[in-house]
Amino acid sequence: MSEISVRLPDGSAKAVPDGATIADVAASIGAGLAKAALAGKINSVAVDLDSPVSDGDNVEIITSKSPEALTLLRHSAAHIMAQAIQELYPGAQFGIGPAIEDGFYYDIEIGRPVTPDDLTAIEERMQAIVAEARSFTRREVSLNEALEIMSDQPLKLELINEMTPNTVISLYTQGGFTDLCRGPHLSNTSQLAAFKLTKLAGAYWRGDSSRQMLQRIYGTAWFSQKDLDAYLDRIAEAEKRDHRKLGRELGIYMMDEKAGVGLPLYLPNGARVIRTMQEWLRRDLYSRGYEEVITPHIYNSEVWKQSGHYYFYHDNMYFFQVDESEAKDRSKLSEYAVKPMNCPGHVLLYQNELRSYRDLPLRFFEFGTVYRHEMSGVVHGLLRARGFTQDDAHIFCRQDQVLDEVVAILDLIDHIMTTFEFTYTAEISTRPEKSIGEDSKWDYATEQLKQACKAHGLDYEINEGDGAFYGPKIDIKVKDAIGRTWQCSTVQVDFNFPERFNLTYRTAENGEDQPWMLHRAIFGSIERFLGILIEHYAGALPLWLAPVQAAIIPIADRHIDFAMQLKQTFTACGGRVEVYNQNEPMRVKIAKAQQQQVPYMLVVGDKEIEEQSVGVRDRREGDLGSMPIASFAKILEDARL
Repeated sequence: MSEISVRLPDGSAKAVPDGATIADVAASIGAGLAKAALAGKINSVAVDLDSPVSDGDNVEIITSKSPEALTLLRHSAAHIMAQAIQELYPGAQFGIGPAIEDGFYYDIEIGRPVTPDDLTAIEERMQAIVAEARSFTRREVSLNEALEIMSDQPLKLELINEMTPNTVISLYTQGGFTDLCRGPHLSNTSQLAAFKLTKLAGAYWRGDSSRQMLQRIYGTAWFSQKDLDAYLDRIAEAEKRDHRKLGRELGIYMMDEKAGVGLPLYLPNGARVIRTMQEWLRRDLYSRGYEEVITPHIYNSEVWKQSGHYYFYHDNMYFFQVDESEAKDRSKLSEYAVKPMNCPGHVLLYQNELRSYRDLPLRFFEFGTVYRHEMSGVVHGLLRARGFTQDDAHIFCRQDQVLDEVVAILDLIDHIMTTFEFTYTAEISTRPEKSIGEDSKWDYATEQLKQACKAHGLDYEINEGDGAFYGPKIDIKVKDAIGRTWQCSTVQVDFNFPERFNLTYRTAENGEDQPWMLHRAIFGSIERFLGILIEHYAGALPLWLAPVQAAIIPIADRHIDFAMQLKQTFTACGGRVEVYNQNEPMRVKIAKAQQQQVPYMLVVGDKEIEEQSVGVRDRREGDLGSMPIASFAKILEDARL
């Protein structure tokens, strides 16, 4: 039999028989690899184990340790779940069933609502399918064959009818279940070692609110029961930390359907936290040479047309008509829009006067509230709201100042993230396929972002082709206390706005040049960042940020006057304190303060009045003993950032 040669990831060549498959390549390397192999890659394209290789192919074996392995496992789990549903509920209709971060889902319709009891039955049927070790088999079919095979699945037919005659259409079958899928998949169902169905939700077909509502079943899958158990423990911990639950319990914010979906209303505690965050950052920004501005919440649509948002972001914006006619004139309606972003206002401020190279860099910042029409299905507490405030800034600078400005922004990001005890990494997104601007500007800007990360000692990954259409960007990914990753800060280079708005500055040679523009946000959405903080700290915000830093608890009514005097003393030194003077036992008041995650409880009675002291309890460490009033006041003073 003739042989062919394939190249392995280490650069070595491997001779295998002509007609060999990925599985054969794995076996030729070693029995251990053959046993561990789940799938493979041919010339960087993921394929099934039984896919044949050709002479000169670059071949990689996918095992459970490969980056792609969990996605492969979870995609196969979605098919196994769909098979179980088909067997339990004949006539079920199937939408799509992809792998997602931490799991998988399938959108289905069985003619009635799916219940938790159904999930139990589906899990049990999935276990039986796994035990039967049914093989996943792939076949390619013509467009007409696909239509015939899927004739009883209208949602699949819709997908097929959008394909062209030249589209490679593949089907996967395990047991009696066949699905439209490009693959790849596991070799057989027994390789699904550990899984659990986790929740139910509604989902419009193809995300279109005008289409039918399907039922989405979520699940998760892992290569071992140990990994599954660890994940479920993390999920349970995340549920305890859910900012929506804690936000209510701690009096941070509320939602009310009468106000509208995705529009948080801040209670006094929440307002305190938001203002504390803003005041802290505001002081820091002034010290770094920023200037604060305030811009309108609405603009005439002409502004949004010039910025491009009218055409590229229209569906996410709120538009309305305004009658601007005078009494003697005919009625004239003008179109306005609520701002989804702050950048146009900052550009208009830049245009307000002639600018010189000596004025640059010019750093405008604003805590600007914006509104975006998010679909109701994706709105999620503070993490995905329709109305939120951005700690926005726009920096107008010369081309040769870009590097220094980005380094300075990264220094600010580091200061913020380390203050909140976040570890973080960076991701640089490069030019997308649909973009504007000269190649030389893109190349220069991307290199400046890389150099800024290197200058700051910040590790980064490259996300090819995921930049904004107007320039490359750095996204900061933070990791919270239970290991979840969040995208927060961003730094973006913009070639679009300076050109669209014809921004210029007078050069040293008395000529004209166009400034470069940097968009940057540190918190990003302050609402989202607060939601992350609540979950990161499990509601126990650090002393400097806590809405109430100390609860003063008088032992008896005769101690209330002293408690009120203490409140004045501690407030005067910048503290945020409350007196618990309700007619309740002291233990109840202490329990209330603990539940509210108040950092300190100050118990006062006859002894404390006589000694001019407070009995201090820490929310975590318990009783710390007696402390002079001045000493505790110093703790509150030192907590101010």
